[in-house]
Parts: sequence; structure tokens; C-alpha cells
Amino acid sequence: MAKYSSKINKIRTFALSLIFIGFIVMYGGIFFRTSPLIMTIFMLFGLLFIIASTVVYFWIGMLSTKSVHVKCPSCGKQTKMLGKVDMCMYCREPLTLDPKLEGKEFDETYNKKNRENK
Repeated sequence: MAKYSSKINKIRTFALSLIFIGFIVMYGGIFFRTSPLIMTIFMLFGLLFIIASTVVYFWIGMLSTKSVHVKCPSCGKQTKMLGKVDMCMYCREPLTLDPKLEGKEFDETYNKKNRENK
């Protein structure tokens, strides 16, 4: 079985990885100190990764304000849900807002609009 996590946490992890990728690309530019043009290109690409991370963090912040707040039946903490099914941000309990999906095995494809949920 695949390891699932909250959609919001997945996107935040992606944004954090963009920051680290940006730093690594920038440090890669240090190896080309003798060529200012190549070093500048590496620095600019690193900066683009960091700017992309900022955009993703802003986007997930806007999504987070519109998410549905539910109380997890397992741990009792308030958590945010995006879509029909999601995981608790704290204890990874499968959560759903659709009564037809209660009791079914967790599957992220239930959130796709064109999929027929049986």
C-alpha cells in the first residue's frame, strides 16, 4: 500500500524541496567561479526555483484558507480537507465528506471528477 499524506502537506513539502533545489543549484555555480557567465546562469536558475517556491507557498496558503475544517475522529484535532477524501494532517486517518465513500478503502482517485465512484 502506498504511503498517503494530507494534500496540503504534500504541496508544502514540494515547495520546501524547491527551496533546497534552488540552494543546491546556486552552490553549483560556485564550481564555475572562473566563468562569470555560467556562474550567473546558475545563480539565476537557483533564484527561479526559490521564486517558484514562493509562488507555490502563496498558492497553498490561498487553498488552505478555503479548505474545509473537520475534526478528526481518531485524534480529535482540527484538520483541513481538500476534495472528497483526504488524510488527517496529524494521525493520517482517512477522512471523507461523501457518505457513499464511508467504509471504503482509501483511494486518492476518488477526488477525480471524471471517475465514477461505485
